[in-house]
Amino acid sequence: MATPKTKEPANESKLFTPFQLGPITLRNRFIRSAAFENMARANKPTQELQDYHVSVARGGVGMTTVAYCAVDLSGVSFDGQLYVNDAIIPDMKKMTDAIHAEGAKASIQLGHCGNMTHFYTCHCMPVSASNGFNLYSPTIHRRLKVAEIKTLVQKFGEAVDFARKCGFDCVEIHAGHAYLLSQFLARRTNHRHDQYGGSFENRCRFLNEALDAVMEHAKDDMAVVVKTNMWDDCWHGVSIEEGIQVAREIAKHKVHGIVLSGGTVSRSPMTILSGAMPYKTLAHYMPMKSFWWLKAALNIPGVHQIMLPTSPFHELYFMEKAKLFQEALKDIDIPLIYVGGVQNGDNCQQIMDEGFELFQIAHVLIKDPDFVKHVKENPHYHANCGRSNYCVGRMYTLNMKCHECVERDGEVIAPRIKKEIAKLEKDASISNGRK
Repeated sequence: MATPKTKEPANESKLFTPFQLGPITLRNRFIRSAAFENMARANKPTQELQDYHVSVARGGVGMTTVAYCAVDLSGVSFDGQLYVNDAIIPDMKKMTDAIHAEGAKASIQLGHCGNMTHFYTCHCMPVSASNGFNLYSPTIHRRLKVAEIKTLVQKFGEAVDFARKCGFDCVEIHAGHAYLLSQFLARRTNHRHDQYGGSFENRCRFLNEALDAVMEHAKDDMAVVVKTNMWDDCWHGVSIEEGIQVAREIAKHKVHGIVLSGGTVSRSPMTILSGAMPYKTLAHYMPMKSFWWLKAALNIPGVHQIMLPTSPFHELYFMEKAKLFQEALKDIDIPLIYVGGVQNGDNCQQIMDEGFELFQIAHVLIKDPDFVKHVKENPHYHANCGRSNYCVGRMYTLNMKCHECVERDGEVIAPRIKKEIAKLEKDASISNGRK
């Protein structure tokens, strides 16, 4: 069924008009993306997680997305992530009720990390499309058996039922960034010779089966969007041409939206985020017990640029490739959801002007949960996010938080970390053409 478009009222920005996303109506075009918060504890939701999403909802977004809930414990990569289990439903329902009370819709991202985890986190040997060793975890991982793939397909479907019980209006299926579904899509990680490997059709089979299950369980009351990679930006990864083909496969399932992203967490993480990784911040906050190997490596001069190469920041950094997808998929009547590099109200309006009906934001909402309200009051509002990625550097071991918010809350930031923040913000400003 085609998604109906909403006519723009006279003298009102399209940004603040409602949009029908499948069975649900969003009050505007702003969606908080599924940026990992690391605000769960022992894989359970916390008051901190609820408070953050409620603050974003109060700040005016049309929908906020709770990040990364694994469909099975084997798909968890951090203790600060959620996974599908009935024990957390009451606390999740409390959170969605609070989000709804602020007028926003609630979405949850569902996925499986595949080989991006460790035994002590997922309580089993990590799995992937093929046997191998993931240097970035680092971990040995094993090939999923066909019966296990079928079980995970079923779990993707059942995860939608879980989301409904929790009170969510929408699910976002994570099929990008080199997590499990995309590990099957890329030749770099899929060396299988059965029905799930080799040809493009076979490499898409797991994704297609998972989406069949998701749409069956979504019925007519749950919106479904899928995050996919336009390209992986790494050797033997998904190319732009294959990325377009993958998007067409996703569209065949009549999902309600496709989020266009790019890059991989293991080989090209700064393609996803844009800018430079604050490696001193990353190493500073990492506990020696769990990450001694990475902490040591990041303190060796030059190594961080090999492991985490910089991708110079510029506003709307995915727009050029997203426009290619928009042109290639113009015959598909499914909203393409833009994500990447939104810094101000002018960026938001440009996305609308380029023909995208919806878009996702994260960085600006980390610093300023009221960003949407500010844009409504001032169409040219700038969040002044310096894009040092400090929030990312501490996100994996503490929680996702802007350095300005950290200091405002009374937490002391080490002088060398402050120095790194200042340098990276200056570099981001210069690469974006601003002094």
